[in-house]
Amino acid sequence: MGARRFIKNLQEGERVSDLFLVKAARLAETRAGKAYIQLTVMDSSGEISGPIWDRAEELFGHCGPGAFVRVQAVVQLYREQLQLKIDTIESVSKEDVDLADFVPSCPLDRTELARRVQKLVGSVENSFLRRLLNRFLKKEPMWQRFQDSPAAKGIHHAYLGGLLEHSLSVAELADKLSGHYPGVDRSLLIAGALLHDLGKVEELTMNLALIEYTRHGRLKGHLVMGSEMVAEEACRIKDFPRDLLEQLQHLILSHHGRHEFGSPTVPMTTEAFILSFLDDLDAKMNLMGQLRAKIVEPGLHLTDYQRSLERFLYLNPLPVAEEDIAKDTEKAKPAGKQLSLL
Repeated sequence: MGARRFIKNLQEGERVSDLFLVKAARLAETRAGKAYIQLTVMDSSGEISGPIWDRAEELFGHCGPGAFVRVQAVVQLYREQLQLKIDTIESVSKEDVDLADFVPSCPLDRTELARRVQKLVGSVENSFLRRLLNRFLKKEPMWQRFQDSPAAKGIHHAYLGGLLEHSLSVAELADKLSGHYPGVDRSLLIAGALLHDLGKVEELTMNLALIEYTRHGRLKGHLVMGSEMVAEEACRIKDFPRDLLEQLQHLILSHHGRHEFGSPTVPMTTEAFILSFLDDLDAKMNLMGQLRAKIVEPGLHLTDYQRSLERFLYLNPLPVAEEDIAKDTEKAKPAGKQLSLL
């Protein structure tokens, strides 16, 4: 009894009666004091929100995050984005759904992404750094965990394979810039780019589509955890240079750029500056891509206010491939204090 109609294929005016996974639900009140539920549901292709105006307090118990629900609603356009106008909602047993329909995944071919990671690792000239990278990005079970992990709880790359996609994107950008500025240590920069979010394999846990922080993730954070993981493995490599390890740890510990964004230290080397900016750029571009994917009308449109960026955005929709149009009903392929996105 899997979802027959995926969120990414919904169109304005369409009537929906289908299964979804609850991502978030909030009980609120109108100005007149009437209770309503602001609901966000999801499947493997995306998420969509909508209010439940009637019987809100009664239905709220059926809308906990992680619950499967059958929703009857009409798709409507609100502030240039689709939302659900929900008529009814009812609980559905987990045993009655195809779980693969509800787990969002990297939209790209993860096998190909993994191949590109291995190619980059093989191109690292520094033998110590190459051996260290292989301990994380070749040796199991860590390599599989790296491929499966999300890159964040929300906002950017928050899905199965997100860490792989984000880390590779940052590393390939770093590769392009490594020859643009004189004196950049390419091996160090590539290693830092591939490992900068390594700690997220321990910081985050993913249950279906719901991403949460682990206890030690909350207590220490992925920058410190990643630095510790790198140090532990480097100590197992004979004669690994102490200065090289410190520089690599500096890249990991400083990649959020500023203390108020969670970095224990700020970038102090050429490679650390490059990594910090590329990491932030890739996160923001992923966020914009998600917002553009939700725009259904051609042309440029103002988005809702984006709190993480402290601004409105003026965006056009992503290009739609012809094969996606032809597969309209096909199952989605799983595969300033400006706030930090990372």
